[in-house]
Amino acid sequence: MALLREAAPSARYHGHLQPFSPLVRNPHLLTIFANFAPRRLDVRRFPVRPRLYATEPGVEVLVHEQQPDGRAQGQVIGLHGLEGSSAAGYLRSLAQVLLESGYGVHRANMRSCGGTEPLANTMYHAGLTSDTLAILRQLKDETGGPLYLVGYSLGGNVALKLAGELAEHARGLLDGVAAISAPIDLAACVRAMGRRENRIYDGRFLAALKRRIRRRARSLRGIYDLDALAGARSVYEFDDRITARFFDFGTADNYYATQSSNQFLEHIRVPALLVTAQDDPLVPFDIYRHPAIEANPKIRLLAVEHGGHMGFLAARKPRYWVDRAILAWFEELQAAAAPSRIALRARSASKLGSSPPLPL
Repeated sequence: MALLREAAPSARYHGHLQPFSPLVRNPHLLTIFANFAPRRLDVRRFPVRPRLYATEPGVEVLVHEQQPDGRAQGQVIGLHGLEGSSAAGYLRSLAQVLLESGYGVHRANMRSCGGTEPLANTMYHAGLTSDTLAILRQLKDETGGPLYLVGYSLGGNVALKLAGELAEHARGLLDGVAAISAPIDLAACVRAMGRRENRIYDGRFLAALKRRIRRRARSLRGIYDLDALAGARSVYEFDDRITARFFDFGTADNYYATQSSNQFLEHIRVPALLVTAQDDPLVPFDIYRHPAIEANPKIRLLAVEHGGHMGFLAARKPRYWVDRAILAWFEELQAAAAPSRIALRARSASKLGSSPPLPL
């Protein structure tokens, strides 16, 4: 395990996280195995509540929410990757670990994902942060407790971009961010996807994107150019012909340039954990040598040698290592915040003329 950028405090984090030993060292096999590996989520112990959030006129997003036994230590919003949904295996296994550890979990569908096309008059894109921000604000108003954001792949780009956009305003709203295998430079990642050895991924994503647009075209007639869609032979061409035009980016190149989270990293003012694998076939490791990752003390980069794309399957139990890495990060943030919370509660009690509260 290589920890390339570390922000204090670190002792608790290292003490609770075992080094990653991959199930296999082939990045493609790890990527595929992790995608199809069975994930357990106990919905009897932790019942699921589907909830719709109206994020803007004409748009609702579906979030599957679960709460732990007893009082929650905090609430965690999970964002899926390209053409994923709240049912993604990586979100389910993370939810199980977090719920057992006392965190509330909110597995969000990006707009039009997870069978929710009728709820939105548009689609999502890699830099669309407004829906997530609307969910965060509503949850903060309702819970008042610690709030964390976790994004996988494309969802990781969204999470980091949002934290950077908020900058100082993130404080008081967001207590921490984790991004897993995030394509922080979209152009570089799309180029990587176009390599011959990665064509299987490019073809799979492209087919899923085309199916989505064809479904959307049936309900939103005249909005999408199906002739342009038919001519798209790669994810890049899809973004150039469909995504960029629909969202007025003009071209795919401008879409990638404006929506990549790497240009927002220097503005992040809340703790942010970036987890990636140096052999990720879809996210070139060189993009994580961005100067803001080294310069911003709020950012920690956790880079393992082998892991593929979101393929962090361990050789021994617990099998889903990245779930434990995220939990350890949240526990560290909770421990770091505890003294200030105790002091705040003591000051509040003193003003009320009552005895100070017991330590958390």
